[in-house]
Amino acid sequence: MSTYGFGIVGVGMISNFQANAVKEIPDARLVGFCSRSEANVRKAADKFGVEGVTDYDAFIARDDIHVISICTPSGAHHDYAVKAAQAGKHVIVEKPLEITLERCDAMIKACRDNNVKLGVIFPSRFSDSSQAIKKAIEAGRFGRLTLGDAYVKWWRDQAYYDNGGWKGTKKLDGGGALMNQSIHAIDLLQWFMGPIDSITGATAMLAHERIEVEDTAVATVRFKNGALGVIEGTTSVHPGFFKKVEISGNRGSIVQQESNITAWIFAEEKEGDEQIRREFAGKTNTGGGASDPSAISHEGHRRQFVDFLNAIENDTEPLVNGEEGRKAVEIILAIYKASETERTVKLPL
Repeated sequence: MSTYGFGIVGVGMISNFQANAVKEIPDARLVGFCSRSEANVRKAADKFGVEGVTDYDAFIARDDIHVISICTPSGAHHDYAVKAAQAGKHVIVEKPLEITLERCDAMIKACRDNNVKLGVIFPSRFSDSSQAIKKAIEAGRFGRLTLGDAYVKWWRDQAYYDNGGWKGTKKLDGGGALMNQSIHAIDLLQWFMGPIDSITGATAMLAHERIEVEDTAVATVRFKNGALGVIEGTTSVHPGFFKKVEISGNRGSIVQQESNITAWIFAEEKEGDEQIRREFAGKTNTGGGASDPSAISHEGHRRQFVDFLNAIENDTEPLVNGEEGRKAVEIILAIYKASETERTVKLPL
């Protein structure tokens, strides 16, 4: 495999996880950071021993940068992504892909038109437990899927929003507990259960001040396969708990808490089931971001970057391409619409 140079745009907290992930991949090289803030980009660059610049146009013109990884506020992904694609760079974007479907679609089109890859960061798909669950679903072990639920009962204190600048704003965050935090579990839920047919929902801001978005949300879901489900997403629940996804059918059920599997029960026991129960009983060794957004591992990023580079090398699609990354955004926007209209919302929007 060739060696691919990464340029990271935006130097907030998550850029550190990306940089550490890139540095652990033999076929990747961190070239530098780009940010509008000279002081912030210099700090990030010095920490990782690379270059730091403020001129984005010059950054994406560099021959030694092949992948632009975007870590800017959510509502600012579009412009950076489109420019990078037009410059012939592959693009990988922190979740969400963007905060409107129109901007998501424009990013997807720009990358398709310029024959570059587009990926969206959803590290939870790459955990061993998520991969095991997906394989069990594909093998038909659940029988008919009947229920699919996602619960993200997290906590963020007021300082998280007050110090974040863009966090909690409609313009740049695009939403609150759903769009920023619960999107990981929502992506897993639709990846496991399949497309959603309709949604009802309610959102509220209950535990914080001076934010424009929800900190608490509940939705009920009808999947296209007939199954039902529930989505709960919050940053209002102290002290915060691991995100939980439950998948059930008439032949089996699982409960995933972060990377742990706390229930793995099927009508037909198979070889390896007991090993899975033992292996994933205490898999998670971080706080999972439940109360501290920095209490996560960069291993999921590393695995996703490897998948993305394999897609470039072999001219295939990454596991989470633009179209895949768009799905969770559409579901969240449908919940917002259902809450605003107090009506059931059909998908696609």
